[in-house]
Amino acid sequence: MVVSPAPAIELQQVWLGWRDRVAVRDASGAFPQGSMTAVVGPNGAGKSTLIKAMAGRLSPIRGRIRIAPEFADDLACLPQSAELDLGFPISTFDLVAMGAWHRLGAWRGLDDAGRDAVEAALRAVGLAGLGRQPVDTLSGGQRQRALFARLMLRDARVILLDEPFAAVDRATTEDLLALLHHWHGEGRTLIAVLHDLDMVRAYFPQTLLLAGQVVGWGDSGQVLCASNLHLARHLCAGGAA
Repeated sequence: MVVSPAPAIELQQVWLGWRDRVAVRDASGAFPQGSMTAVVGPNGAGKSTLIKAMAGRLSPIRGRIRIAPEFADDLACLPQSAELDLGFPISTFDLVAMGAWHRLGAWRGLDDAGRDAVEAALRAVGLAGLGRQPVDTLSGGQRQRALFARLMLRDARVILLDEPFAAVDRATTEDLLALLHHWHGEGRTLIAVLHDLDMVRAYFPQTLLLAGQVVGWGDSGQVLCASNLHLARHLCAGGAA
């Protein structure tokens, strides 16, 4: 008898939105512990809204988002790169070091081991030697690598990613995909908003297809069938991102 993993995050009849707009309605289902799930759907499907809600940045209108107690303080989120404030003067090293704040607090400095961990993370994402460079001088791909390095310092067991490969080149995408698969191999739970369905089919075992509601949730090959994709496009026709 095969026992299914317990949920890391469970949606219980969740409705999401703000003011008079509903972005996600009556969503129920679970992200099993250790799973690697792509969240896909047309513009206006509610993908980023769902990520924000699971990260605790948006409260449900109705229903409940239940995070397993053992992961309540062990969840990290990589937002869209456009949300990074490039007007704030910070070095690449310091941006990555922010990943350790949950352990150190905002005002404690890094010890030698912490500084070594930051340098190791920079090397792991291909940014060795760029620690002193201001974040606003990095290319889009380099900034995304730096954000992944920050996640490495955070060392969370549940990781949410909102369009992690947007506006980055193929080499960067392949390197970051390899990092995601390494984390998945360690048993972490990964949930990523993506647009490239070929990438999802090739690399993500599970898919949640949204269109303001759950259209399909489960094995990627089954969820991303022509009929489901047609239905999702129909439901989101005329919607906004």
